Amino acid sequence: MTAPSLRCPECGAAYADRWRCECGHALEYADRPLPDGPAPDPEAFDARDGLWSFGGFVPESPRVTLGEGMTPLVAADGWDAEFKLEYVFPTGSFKDRGATTTVSRAAGLGVDTVVEDSSGNAGAAIATYAARAGIDAEIYVPASVKETKLRAIRRAGATPVKTAGPRQATTDACIAAVESGEDAGWYASHAWNPAFFAGTATVAYEIALQRDWSVPDAVVLPLGHGTLFLGAYRGFRALRDAGWTDGMPRLLGAQAAGHAPIVAAIHGEDAAAGDNDAADGIQIPRPVRRDQILAAIDDTDGDAIAVDETAVESELADLHAAGFYTEPTCAVAPAALRAYRERGVIARDDDVVVPLTGSGLKA
Repeated sequence: MTAPSLRCPECGAAYADRWRCECGHALEYADRPLPDGPAPDPEAFDARDGLWSFGGFVPESPRVTLGEGMTPLVAADGWDAEFKLEYVFPTGSFKDRGATTTVSRAAGLGVDTVVEDSSGNAGAAIATYAARAGIDAEIYVPASVKETKLRAIRRAGATPVKTAGPRQATTDACIAAVESGEDAGWYASHAWNPAFFAGTATVAYEIALQRDWSVPDAVVLPLGHGTLFLGAYRGFRALRDAGWTDGMPRLLGAQAAGHAPIVAAIHGEDAAAGDNDAADGIQIPRPVRRDQILAAIDDTDGDAIAVDETAVESELADLHAAGFYTEPTCAVAPAALRAYRERGVIARDDDVVVPLTGSGLKA
């Protein structure tokens, strides 16, 4: 079956399918779909197909789906914001957005085995959707991965491959395996594969629909590889370009102190320093799409700050007490919201949305 073709924005090379350009740059879709005509009446919009209801924006077809998407957008009075409850997805994290589009692409290509590297959530999502598709999966994970996430990978029938060392060592081992030969499997990378970002972009479409096609003043998001951050940027930009909305929100990133390369690039190493082992899901020292993240921040008058472990633990307790049962990494963005307000980056009366990205059942 034919899948949408890819191109390299750096050198212009085109491919039927490949996980990375020969020049080393991340690939994108050769064509970006946009729906024709004005935004539909939000009250009449048929959202029964979940995130696939926005098919006019999505370059893949829904070959592998579990009914994902249209997560609740609820008032969070204690934060003067709205929370997008991404932790109610089938596997308990926002990574299902990218898993459904990525595995749908793999299924369209007739792939037999997918390979992914992950600290847990992306691996569980890819493993689950691969099981839905009848595709084998190998998931490279750090040796320190939480047992709850490892169990989800195994019970989906995937093979976990534990690697010693920091999170980057897991990615390095996975890429080495992918590059070792044709039988290594198809790289379903949440950092490299453009299909994953086509899925995470749907968070913007849903937020806009749930707000009657208006965009907030700001969206505060956790920031590791930038899968949700860049997805939101691409989604809000597509809505604007299609004429369905008339602006872009400021995109404000939240990184784990001590693991904050985007903060370091913007504000210097001192601003990125500290310790935050609680937010294990975003401990990414070298984001694949670093330059794209920085460009998205610049384009939206955004920012990125580092949040330490003490702030995350305090925020996690507040979230749980308010009925939002999330995992620790998920608390980074609400904690950053408080810090942005204290610094005057976000005004008290600004309209803000914060995605809560992972379930506490996985902690």
